[in-house]
Amino acid sequence: MPQKPHLTFVVAMAENRVIGRDNGLAWHLGSDLKRFKAATLGKPMIMGRKTFLSIGKPLPGRETIVLTRDPSFSVEGVHVTSSLEAALAKGEALAASLGVDEITVAGGGDVYQQLMDRCDRIIMTYVHAAPDGDAFFPAFEHLNFKETAREDHPAGPRDDHPFTIVTYKRQINGT
Repeated sequence: MPQKPHLTFVVAMAENRVIGRDNGLAWHLGSDLKRFKAATLGKPMIMGRKTFLSIGKPLPGRETIVLTRDPSFSVEGVHVTSSLEAALAKGEALAASLGVDEITVAGGGDVYQQLMDRCDRIIMTYVHAAPDGDAFFPAFEHLNFKETAREDHPAGPRDDHPFTIVTYKRQINGT
């Protein structure tokens, strides 16, 4: 029996836990968009409806799964689900058909909160700023995650702020 795919959160969070404002990002980090693409390309990607609408279209090279309570929501090229269980089942089926062992989660705050207990890995971009916002990443520091990688990045020409990318892996039974 094949192993279930890993669930990886891909998120950018400011120093005050802000991940968004007015259904969009509260900053622009062109350098970090490359990291987002690399982390999600070729994999199923779960996101909430508001996050999807802020992007505006299915991202190329990814199977997008949108979680929504709106039964009339439909977008060509997007898998629409109405429950976490359905989104995860669709992600597992897509991961198997794509031959990958990972499902990525791209927000928003409510989706991260609801899936936190199932998350295996977090690829976190810490944005070195504290902008106003209305969407926040849930606390995870008290959970059993261990830092496995860290990269500091100065603000480049297409970046509003410097940032640090940190990868965390959930520790199971002390490993």
